[in-house]
Parts: sequence; C-alpha cells; structure tokens
Amino acid sequence: MSEKSEIEKLLIEGAKLEGSEITDTKLKLIDKVIQDFAPEIAYVYQFREDESEEQQIKTGRLHENRILGIILKFYLEGKKKIKTGEVEEVYKRYFKEIARSTISTYLNMLKKESTLYKERDGRVVYYIFYENPPIGIKPFWFTRIFCIVPVYFDRAMLFSKLYIKAKKYVQQFISIYGSEDENILIRNFKFITGLIILKIFKNRSSKCVLCQFSKREIYNKLEELISIAVKDRSDVLPEDLLKNVIEKFSEIPMFDGFNILGEEIENNIPKEILRCADAYKKDLDFQIMVSIRRKDLRLKQKLVLEEQDIDS
Repeated sequence: MSEKSEIEKLLIEGAKLEGSEITDTKLKLIDKVIQDFAPEIAYVYQFREDESEEQQIKTGRLHENRILGIILKFYLEGKKKIKTGEVEEVYKRYFKEIARSTISTYLNMLKKESTLYKERDGRVVYYIFYENPPIGIKPFWFTRIFCIVPVYFDRAMLFSKLYIKAKKYVQQFISIYGSEDENILIRNFKFITGLIILKIFKNRSSKCVLCQFSKREIYNKLEELISIAVKDRSDVLPEDLLKNVIEKFSEIPMFDGFNILGEEIENNIPKEILRCADAYKKDLDFQIMVSIRRKDLRLKQKLVLEEQDIDS
C-alpha cells in the first residue's frame, strides 16, 4: 500500500471511530446532513486530532489555543463576555475533556499575559478579549493563536439546521412569492446549503493543515478528499453563485466571509439561499445531475477500496 493510501486508511479508520462515538446532539445533526448530502466523506470530515496531544508535548499551548478558539466562537456570535462553564461545555464537545480547574488555570494564564481580561458581576467572572481578534491576517499566523475548530464546526451547525428545515423555508417563500416548483426549490435549497457546509469543512481543513499542533499529513489528505467532494458539486455552477454566496457564507469574517449573527440565521440567510435556489434553477439542475453521477462513482470506488482492505 502506498504512503498516500496508508494515510487515507488511517484517516478513515480514526474518523469512523470518532463517528461511532458521537453523542453530542449538535454534532449528530451535522453528521446526519453529511451522510445525506456527501456520504463519500462521511466520518472523515469531522477528523479532530493533534500531534501535540498524542505525544504530550506543548499541551499547555495547545489548551490555550483551543480556549482562545472557543472564545472566538462566542465573539463571532456577538457574545463578548464568557464564563468558565461556557468554555468548558464547548471544549468537551470538540476535544478530549479536561477538568474545569484546568480550564480556569489557562484562562487566568491568558489573563496574566494580557490576552484576556476579567470582569466581575457579583460572584460571576467573565473573560473578554483584551483586543479584538485580527482580521485579514494570513491563516498561518491566525492559527498560531486560535484553534479554528469550534468556529467552523459551529458555522456548519447553523447551516445544517437550515438544511434540515428546507421544506419550512421553501413553503414560507412560496406563500409570499408563489411558485409551482416546491420540490425543485427544496432540492436546490438543500443543495446550496449542503455545498456551503462542505466548503466550511474544506476551509476548516485548510487552516488545520497550518496549525502547529496538527497531524499535517492527515489534514492534507482530509483537505484533498473534501476538495474533491466540493468540486464534484460545484464545477459547473456560475461564478456569481460560488463567489458571492457559497464562498462568503462558508468562510469566517477573519478571512473575508460573512459575519453571521443570530437573527440572520432565521431571516436573511434562508432568503438569500432561496433567491439563488430560484434564480439559478437551470444551472443547479445541470450541476445536480452531474454531481449525482459523480457521487455514485465515488461511493463505488470507496466500496472497492474497503473490500480490498478486507482482502489484504
């Protein structure tokens, strides 16, 4: 087996193990959508492992990096004051659980370093960024400070909720604007939303490759696999749809994506996706036809590889 195939095998096996252990309801929602929209990357999209954690080196910096990434997630949601318990809850969703006292220790270390500062409200302590996170810097430098896993996974979660509620949004759209193409609009809405989710995970893996703590060879392979899934579903779509909608929604504001706040999730975003679902019907019809053929081919190839692994 080639080195490249060996890396892919390790990625799939590790991710399948993680997938079988998903208990968080929010992560299960993402998994459900990926299984439906892009089954060829089922399991692998969620891979989250770090070289430093495995080898027990630089774990202090790793914890700080993750904690700052969690606070960044809240910051982008418009919540700038964060409690220890909130950090703890998100930490155990995405990473191997650590004690609350450990999280408190690192929060206080970040406070001493003037990365964060504290505010008290009675007995409640809040942690806040001392300076706003940078916008427009290279991902390499950004990942030196922030773990990007929480913010990208949470973004995928938002769009997974939209994907699941596609029928509701389409019916609201039809009640206002009228249409006889409910099923087509649902299909198109889900396709655009699903593609945004895939792009979110592609963007995430491209940042994880740069992380000082990551298993870079595996993240390179992960990015390659997700890139294929994205290309299979987007290569004949109009540039306007790709650049101004899918790319903007799938990226965080630090890298020229849209900043998404709570009220937009139920209002502006579904409206924009529906506008595209209606306006680009012919383009989407052709892309979906092409992508279905490719998806079937990828799944057959995946099955053959798995059978070869069993036989070897």
